[in-house]
Amino acid sequence: MKKNILIVSALMLGSFSLQAQKYFTKNGHISFFSKTSMENIKAVNDQVMNVLNVQTGELQFSVLIKSFHFEKALMEEHFNENYLESEKFPKSIFKGNISNLSEVNFTKDGQYPVSVTGSLTLHGVTKPVTSTGKIVVTAGKISASSLFNIRLADYNISIPKLVKDNIAESVEITVLSDYDQKM
Repeated sequence: MKKNILIVSALMLGSFSLQAQKYFTKNGHISFFSKTSMENIKAVNDQVMNVLNVQTGELQFSVLIKSFHFEKALMEEHFNENYLESEKFPKSIFKGNISNLSEVNFTKDGQYPVSVTGSLTLHGVTKPVTSTGKIVVTAGKISASSLFNIRLADYNISIPKLVKDNIAESVEITVLSDYDQKM
């Protein structure tokens, strides 16, 4: 009986320890920027769900496409209806890992350069993505940032000839996350 209690206690502590290794945010930030000689376009989404497992380096992002907001309402409408088809493809998902996890000390304040590899699903297409970024640890709080580019054509996002000069073929993606420890 005592042996069973010890085993159950050890399992509970073990599962708590594993849970404590996960950090999350529901308010991550992803923006994209398209720069052309005709027009600059920026959209921001501050409702990004993101989980980081500091034990394994696993990262997962979930982004509702309709949560991107533009300076001009008409751009937002065209983005959702014509380009990203958000009714048909409501989410974008990234699943990946920090490749150089052993170089990050989540218990010590500092800035740690990271390399992330994974797969990005956007507009119904999944492609491998590799990016660099930075993990910052300050007083036990963890934040992460990354900047990378994607080609719209790689995700079957077509731009009509009429506005081809207004939208870049490759857009810059910025990712920012301030994590809370998952309980």
